[in-house]
Amino acid sequence: MPLTDEELERYARHILLRDVGGPGQQKLKNAKVLVVGAGGLGSPVILYLAAAGVGTIGVIDDDVVALSNLQRQVLHTTNRVGELKTKSAADAVADINPHVKIIEQSMRLTKDNAADIISGYDVVADGCDNFATRYVVSDACFHARVPLVSAAVGQFDGQITTLKPYETAPDGNPFPTYRCLNPDAPAPGVVPTCAEAGILGAVTGVIGSLQAIEVLKEILNIGDSLAGRLIMYDALAASTYELKLTWDPANPLNGAA
Repeated sequence: MPLTDEELERYARHILLRDVGGPGQQKLKNAKVLVVGAGGLGSPVILYLAAAGVGTIGVIDDDVVALSNLQRQVLHTTNRVGELKTKSAADAVADINPHVKIIEQSMRLTKDNAADIISGYDVVADGCDNFATRYVVSDACFHARVPLVSAAVGQFDGQITTLKPYETAPDGNPFPTYRCLNPDAPAPGVVPTCAEAGILGAVTGVIGSLQAIEVLKEILNIGDSLAGRLIMYDALAASTYELKLTWDPANPLNGAA
């Protein structure tokens, strides 16, 4: 369906961009993005994707809004404390952009449902807060050949990468998987949660906004992908640096075995 006059006005600043324009905005309108987690990272991702005009946004989260979430989860509001996060996300998006369809999935993403859910989307943004779900998401995206923009945050820092291990890197090897970055999950208690260690709320805004940008780049096929690269952000030092991610031939997804 072509852009309406109202949409042309709404997205005028995108349409002025040479690398987006009308055709690019139409790509955004036709795109389907799954956001895993409607928390600190998911909040800016969902807000910016909705504002950008991504036509369908799936939100999967089994949690409810808590008062302690509001310090960083800007998608939610005080009057929605106690409400399902997926419902709160849908209400927020409706206020921002009525042209966007939200698919509410108030459940956990598991090995049993991940393949069916992820196969219906063009891009996945993972903002979950536990390693078990990250492995499930990354494995399912690999098998479905869906690009995954994965991010994580700590107290004053964050990281982001894009995973496309079903494609070949410039060196002739496959791009790395999440299992190349983290072959095994840390032992319980080694990496504290934000509930245990705390977090500067605005850090999630920085990393989540970068996630939204990388999702839009994947949809529009513009710029340099973060596939094979990991961006680290240190809020206290006000610095960023980049690590090259390498393919591990021993990984169980696209390894050499």
